[in-house]
Amino acid sequence: MTYTIKDVAKKANVSIATVSRILNGKTGFSEKTKKKVLRVIEELGYQPNAVARGLINKNTQTIGVLIPTVSNMYASEVLSGIEKHANDLGYSVIVCNTGCVGERTIHYLQVLSERRVDGIIIVSEFIYEEYYKVLNDMEIPTVLVSTISLQFPIPYVKVDDRHAAFSATDYLIEKGHTNIAMIAGDARDPIAGIPRIEGYKSAHLSHGLEINENYIIDCKIFSHQAGIEAMEAILQKQLNITAIFASSDEIAAGAMSAAIRNGIKIPDQLSIIGYDNTKIAEMIIPSLTTVAQPLHDMGMVAATMLFEMKETGEVTQSRIMSHEIVERETVRSFF
Repeated sequence: MTYTIKDVAKKANVSIATVSRILNGKTGFSEKTKKKVLRVIEELGYQPNAVARGLINKNTQTIGVLIPTVSNMYASEVLSGIEKHANDLGYSVIVCNTGCVGERTIHYLQVLSERRVDGIIIVSEFIYEEYYKVLNDMEIPTVLVSTISLQFPIPYVKVDDRHAAFSATDYLIEKGHTNIAMIAGDARDPIAGIPRIEGYKSAHLSHGLEINENYIIDCKIFSHQAGIEAMEAILQKQLNITAIFASSDEIAAGAMSAAIRNGIKIPDQLSIIGYDNTKIAEMIIPSLTTVAQPLHDMGMVAATMLFEMKETGEVTQSRIMSHEIVERETVRSFF
């Protein structure tokens, strides 16, 4: 049987308002009354409804996280950081899978508004005006992870994608590679597509190398299957390349599997560098050299920023996290 606050008040022979004040740490009752009410709560196993309590104290002890997909390793790393910090503070996390193009974002924003969450973290999504209007109406802290809005004043935590892509390409060039393909995810994506392509091109220009647009493969999404299809396209075009910069570890893993099935040895015949440094980079054979984003830490920092904003009522400063190259077994040096 599920008991209500009314049941607690009746058995303790006090008013519902008294039970509510005790639950929410208010004053206006004796210590004896408090002990009696708490004893009844324990006896009945009463669990206060978070939303109902939120109507009273404007704090439901929950935050919402919107993310395009929760099934990949990138998402799990970011979420683990968010949940770690949130749980340490006694908060629960509602995770909303918005889909690869955010087709369910508005729906979930409305759901989170109805749930009266205390804050929202949005991961890897472009912020459209309709999203911002809903967020602005909710009047709660919002933080972005691995994305940025130049149009709207929402704080973010991310790496510098252009610089990180430059570092990955520069690393290959320094190893002696001059014919480098890029599997670019969605080349129209202003968050992770365009900046990483710009970084790839900048590295070529900094070394005086010609940019071959045919070497940039647009595979639309950051997935294992997309990497397979991109590698097959590279083979069909018979591109004269010695290395590939893949815009995610999952893309890199897919490209590697397609290459190996076609008899190409990694890294003897083809070098590959990924992006993210998810667990898959360590799990595949050979293990993947990649650009490391501090994904778990980014999640923790985002949660920290969110709760700082909730506490102070002020918009916090955005954070750019550092990246690094993690060397493993998929890049061969020509020297």
